[in-house]
Amino acid sequence: MAFPTTEALLPHVEPVAAAHGLDVEHIKATPAGKKSQVIIRVDGDARPTSDQLEQLSGQLSELFDQLESTGVLSFGAGYTLEVSTPGVDLPLTQPRHFRRNQGRLVRLGERRVRLGALSPAEDEVILIATNGKRLELSVERVENCAGAVVEIEFSTPSQSELDAVGYTFAQGAEVAQARG
Repeated sequence: MAFPTTEALLPHVEPVAAAHGLDVEHIKATPAGKKSQVIIRVDGDARPTSDQLEQLSGQLSELFDQLESTGVLSFGAGYTLEVSTPGVDLPLTQPRHFRRNQGRLVRLGERRVRLGALSPAEDEVILIATNGKRLELSVERVENCAGAVVEIEFSTPSQSELDAVGYTFAQGAEVAQARG
């Protein structure tokens, strides 16, 4: 039996993660000598706690052991399982990534913008940029923002940025149109 691919693991991992209210963001399985390595990154609308990650890891380990004993999966001589959150370097690609990072500063190509609200259909997002002391709001399609990466920020955003982050999508779009 071949070493399991991401595609082979995903249908087994997703339901277990979903039972904890989590989405699978990344799976990587690597054959590595005596012990293979399986890395699973999960996230949720509420950041998973270390207790949730520990429970999920235990459940996945039991599941993988069961699937190995029945011949469904084979990790070789054994495996090491790592379950964690993706961290801030995960490129934002899905609408849920933009929703979960509302208010955060992101690098989008050469631009640095703050994420505002998503549209109800989650296909557009408000982008908040600072030009000098003036805020510029724009509406952008989520697919055009794919690949944005959250930036670590050490300073507190201005009150006007925080106010703009609090706008609903409709309010942000109205302000963007009025200023555009």
